[in-house]
Amino acid sequence: MTVRKNQANLTSAEKKAFVDAVLEVKRIGVYDEFVAAHRLRFALDMNTGVYVGHFGPSFLPWHRKFLIDFENELQNVDPSVSIPYWDWTFDNTVAASVWAPDLLGGTGRPLDDQVMDGPFAYSAGKWPINIQVDSRPFLARNLAYRVPTLPTRAEVDAALAMPTYDSAPFRDGSAGFRSTLEGSAGYMSMHNRVHTWVWGQMESSVSPNDPVFWLHHAFVDKLWADWHALHPTSAEYLPAGGTVDVIDLNETMPPWTNTTPQSMLDHTLFYTYA
Repeated sequence: MTVRKNQANLTSAEKKAFVDAVLEVKRIGVYDEFVAAHRLRFALDMNTGVYVGHFGPSFLPWHRKFLIDFENELQNVDPSVSIPYWDWTFDNTVAASVWAPDLLGGTGRPLDDQVMDGPFAYSAGKWPINIQVDSRPFLARNLAYRVPTLPTRAEVDAALAMPTYDSAPFRDGSAGFRSTLEGSAGYMSMHNRVHTWVWGQMESSVSPNDPVFWLHHAFVDKLWADWHALHPTSAEYLPAGGTVDVIDLNETMPPWTNTTPQSMLDHTLFYTYA
């Protein structure tokens, strides 16, 4: 069984194995397929009025499946590897271990936000940005530039205390755990705020270009698992059916042809968290 660990608790060998697997998935061209898939899904969610990966109830199950598929690619390289999670309520400064040179590298330089250290620096030669929204061929970050702070544990606990997964109209800004965690009830909060705090590619449709995307979303996914454990008698997913322009419990989530929110509710079929 795959076990996802807090990145702060990884050994040096586990960090290296994760980084090496990510670099290999990038080298063979598969990584960029994930970036392109996310860019397309985000564009469709933004522009068609049908919400699948973002701004609606299937935000959490869609990204759970997205991470599972990516984790499978990593394990095709090294079966021992899993996606670590970044607890941004605790490791919440630019000096946190997640930004060390032996994992993700740090913030970008003042001139152009280019990341200059770590395995994903452009100068290291292994991380060209091929799926772009601008002309920068390098990984860019400007930590804490756009917003100075990350979400707090108190904000997370308040979200976890919410008894309802989602509510009508099941759109951007609806009340419930999903909307609060995603940040769509207030754009500069929770999941969305973290993307903005990192800046660079993370604040765009091609956010998986920054490997921190996976660690961020692993923590978001863990919080969903934590919410489920705290509310075992609550409706696990809403809406259950008959809702236009969003994904109901047993509807298929594009681009997959056989994946529904129902099939993603029990994460322990795929992995556990430590």
